[in-house]
Amino acid sequence: MRLLSRLLVASAFVLASPALAAPAGNPPVTARAPEPAPALTLQRVFASPSLNGPAPMGVKLSPDGRTLSLLRNRADDAERYDLWGYDRQSGQWRMLVDSLKLSSGRALSEAEKMQRERKRIGNLKGVVSYEWAPDGKSVLVPLDGDLFLAGLDGSVQPIAGANGGVLNPALSPKGGKLAFVRDGRVYVVPVAGGAQPLAITPAETSHTVHWGEAEFVAQEEMDRMNGFWWSPAADRLAVERFDEAQVGVVTRAAIGADGTKTFDQRYPAAGTPNADVSLWVIGADGQGRVQVDLGADKDIYLVRVDWAPDGKTLYVQRENRAQTRLDMLAVDPATGASRVLFTENAAEKSWINLSSNYRFLKDGSLLWWSERDGYGHLYHFKDGGWTQLTSGPWMVTGLVGVDQKAGRVTFTATRDGVLEGQVYALDIAHPGKIERLTETGFDNAATMDAAGQTLLVSRSADTQPPQSYLADAHGKRIAWIEQNRVVGSHPYAPYVASHRPAQFGTIKSPDGKTDLHWVMITPPLEAGRQYPVFTYHYGGPHSRVVHGGWQGALAQAVVDKGYIWFAIDNRGSSDRGVAFESTIWRAMGSVEVEDQLAGVNYLRTLPYVDPKRISTFGWSYGGYMTIKMLEAHPGAWNAGIAVAPVTKWELYDTHYTERYLGDPRTEPQVYTKSGALADTAKIADPLLIVHGMADDNVVFENTSAIVAKLQGEAVPFEMMLYPGFTHRISGPKVSQHLYETMFRFLDRNGVGTGQ
Repeated sequence: MRLLSRLLVASAFVLASPALAAPAGNPPVTARAPEPAPALTLQRVFASPSLNGPAPMGVKLSPDGRTLSLLRNRADDAERYDLWGYDRQSGQWRMLVDSLKLSSGRALSEAEKMQRERKRIGNLKGVVSYEWAPDGKSVLVPLDGDLFLAGLDGSVQPIAGANGGVLNPALSPKGGKLAFVRDGRVYVVPVAGGAQPLAITPAETSHTVHWGEAEFVAQEEMDRMNGFWWSPAADRLAVERFDEAQVGVVTRAAIGADGTKTFDQRYPAAGTPNADVSLWVIGADGQGRVQVDLGADKDIYLVRVDWAPDGKTLYVQRENRAQTRLDMLAVDPATGASRVLFTENAAEKSWINLSSNYRFLKDGSLLWWSERDGYGHLYHFKDGGWTQLTSGPWMVTGLVGVDQKAGRVTFTATRDGVLEGQVYALDIAHPGKIERLTETGFDNAATMDAAGQTLLVSRSADTQPPQSYLADAHGKRIAWIEQNRVVGSHPYAPYVASHRPAQFGTIKSPDGKTDLHWVMITPPLEAGRQYPVFTYHYGGPHSRVVHGGWQGALAQAVVDKGYIWFAIDNRGSSDRGVAFESTIWRAMGSVEVEDQLAGVNYLRTLPYVDPKRISTFGWSYGGYMTIKMLEAHPGAWNAGIAVAPVTKWELYDTHYTERYLGDPRTEPQVYTKSGALADTAKIADPLLIVHGMADDNVVFENTSAIVAKLQGEAVPFEMMLYPGFTHRISGPKVSQHLYETMFRFLDRNGVGTGQ
């Protein structure tokens, strides 16, 4: 459920990037309230321009290193992005593609809409992706289903024949050709024109067959959006074919304000068949199609596909359906014959966490990320042997770049603490010495150019919204990309005076063995006064909500309403190692709930907390958690809000659900216990359920199921529905309406502030 861990972006609760934790301890209590400062309203939080300041995305360096490019949102429309370029020689910025001038206004195809939902960018407009040409003189820009080549000289040319419904465009490594998907087939066309696109995959008689696309679970759960891969010499492509004829059909009703549309969506629910996936090597001229041998077991997942730098080998990662074994296959692209190069096995009562943190090197060796010692670390695989490059009770969170000439590896990790991310480097030949490249007091994330020479660093802190800069390979800052100082006309500048600092600390988990990290933001505290608490949780795997950086304007607006803001990361969440995360194996809705209870019990020990006004809120997995928490411990929370909750895990997809709960055909008791429907009669506290009525991820049936159950048991609850909205209920006015609805609910039930 990759969606569940990333939903926070849409809900505006997500930290723009985490940073160094502040010292633990209780907030200071003042003798009297200070002079009032301008209040931050929910209306302003969701309006444009964004209070975070400029929010560039897709930052890249041209292949020649001269031009820095990025997507920048408009001041008058935070959801519309244009392509900008910065000439490092002249020091000048200019717009390369104006999305408004170039846009045809054509509606996106259903395939592209669905793909954007999988990428969590369904609300964005304009230019949302691009690719540099290998010569560094132009950029491939998809827009409204058409393709354009934007030159640094200001020219913008449409690519002949590549218009209307184009998906996944990719330039060949040498730049002369372009491949794309349209209507389930892969096409190749010369970038310079002079020929119509050539279909290199066959026409199929069934609409259930797709070439060159990633199947649903690959997009949603495996972080793989593409379904074809150019060879280094651009003479061949590896192409996925999938047939979803055996995948069950879910009739999804997208209920909108002006009517209802129904979609027969192929959806592989837990315990049901997946798509039939195969892999082929095809000449760029459509000739010489060869099938890759993926093994005798057909019920597997195609996880990753990579060409060796010399193009002589195709590397394929194959995962078993139980997600306890991952094989790296070495494939002969001429014949399709494969052999197992090595295997990763999950720890007992755990699973394989997939990763893109690996790199095939020119000398034939491989840099690889693995949790085989209990924590995520980097390894070097060479000549059939392994060398562990990093170790310790911390996690490598990203392989940022490799300077192959110098043998230098740059990566991100939690080595200096789980609440901060830092960028580090090591020498492959002498990995014992690790160099930190970024500054403490900030949480830092990074990307790097292909040669491993230039860093693109993004960071934030408690009082500093996200900023980004260029640095050399040793972390020395060269130039700001976006300094984003909160001064002058910065959108957040009027609210700096009322900004409240985040406080951090830990409590022990109920078993007394594990530290659980929490974050708290309070209004200015008056002696003798008690305050309501708005607790936020996610609770599921592959995500954390407690970070030490910029907490975002929404948290500050909640505090300005008079609430204490509180969140705690329970066991089962990410970046704490295999043992910490695997506590939810076959047991979702168990330890997560008990750890959240430990957090609320801690709150009740604080003299400035009103024990009768503690509410909790979660979205997606967090919505599921809200329901499980109210069921397990009536009275512990005084009200709960569940947005887009999963209530019946049999309704969710194979790859996510079976990873943690197993197969419902063989372990139905696990699903019954982990579901949220069996104990609804135990809910005794006010509950608000919210759902988008066109949700294609956590389908609306999850909410209709629990609504029917609650009604049948005469359990009172409240509900707010959003016609036409998917799992992302977002937009300037809609987001305002959502959160104002939540706080009115708390006020009605005596758990709010009345503001």
